[in-house]
Amino acid sequence: MQKFLSLLFIVLALSGFSRTDPPKDTIDMMIGQMIMIGIGDFNLVDGDELIFDEVKTGKVGGVVLYEKNILFESPKPELALLVETLQKNSPIPLFISIDEEGGRVTRLKTRYGFPKNVSAQYLGDMNNLDSTKYYANQTASILSSFGINMNYAPVVDVNLNPRNPVIGKIERSYSEDYKEVIEQAYHVIDQHNKRGVVPVLKHFPGHGSSRSDTHLGLTDVTETWQIEEMYPYSALIDSGVVKAVMTAHIVNKSLDSSKNPATLSKRIVTGMLRDFLGFEGVIISDDMQMGAINNEYGLREAIRLSIEAGVDMLMFANNVKDYNMVTANTVHAIIKDLLFEGIVTRERIYESYKRVMKLKVEAGLCDENYYRSLKNKLRAYN
Repeated sequence: MQKFLSLLFIVLALSGFSRTDPPKDTIDMMIGQMIMIGIGDFNLVDGDELIFDEVKTGKVGGVVLYEKNILFESPKPELALLVETLQKNSPIPLFISIDEEGGRVTRLKTRYGFPKNVSAQYLGDMNNLDSTKYYANQTASILSSFGINMNYAPVVDVNLNPRNPVIGKIERSYSEDYKEVIEQAYHVIDQHNKRGVVPVLKHFPGHGSSRSDTHLGLTDVTETWQIEEMYPYSALIDSGVVKAVMTAHIVNKSLDSSKNPATLSKRIVTGMLRDFLGFEGVIISDDMQMGAINNEYGLREAIRLSIEAGVDMLMFANNVKDYNMVTANTVHAIIKDLLFEGIVTRERIYESYKRVMKLKVEAGLCDENYYRSLKNKLRAYN
């Protein structure tokens, strides 16, 4: 019955996409779809964990999984149970997301019984598209088999600074040649789309030339950023294969004199990505708990600025110490307060809600038999 009502809600919500005035009784659900949250430090399914209540009450649009969430003696059955439990409790199917780039940035490691996943630089240096397709297909197939339906990959940052501590130095870029980045990334995107896993390009408008790490603090690329860092986004968006993009927390005063990081910049998110490049899909923030945001802005101010900038889903990955974790309830309450105070409009929330729901429909998450198919798929790990 719960799944029937959920599907009925989705059908009714989607039928209103052409309306100018969003339904007044679904604002809590609409806000919830804007929230991408890390589930916390637990790795065994426990019905008492707060995340399950937040999911059940519609406060969450998607969750982020980290290695700490799969540290099991038997990781595969527990991961399958975790994904099934999350989806079972959600009135609208969730984006179950992960960072599975390959190389240094991988959660499904070989020590847990998963196959080796190579870095972007390895594939770029090899420059063999059959190999790129092989590894992309392997990654997307494994994610799909566990019901993980969104991957924060490929990285399309151009490797303009090989000593970049967060990109080039740890082999996350395919190449210093933007044309090769485009070619490699296109096939990674294609393999993910074929397996029903949403690929998320990152980090807009380009992190490849930076000299410091936005995880740790403010990163200004005004003097190093080059226009060719935009070319992968332009070409791939024009190709029609891109459905989601992640913003970077880099500051570029040449693009926005306000000195706000890209995630909080309307000039960059709406002006460049939406209006100039014509991107109509879902825009997801990088983790709002990274130092470049958390050290410089209060929680409410960061949420306000990101929504005003045009971000559709705000990520709070909770890959932090317990005392720094943020709940979906807290984020939801702040957005709702901003709405009631007239700082954020109902129409602005509805815009993001429509984009998120459209992507969920396109990804098959709203199909009538989605949950049944997911259960059948996960039985292979029981």
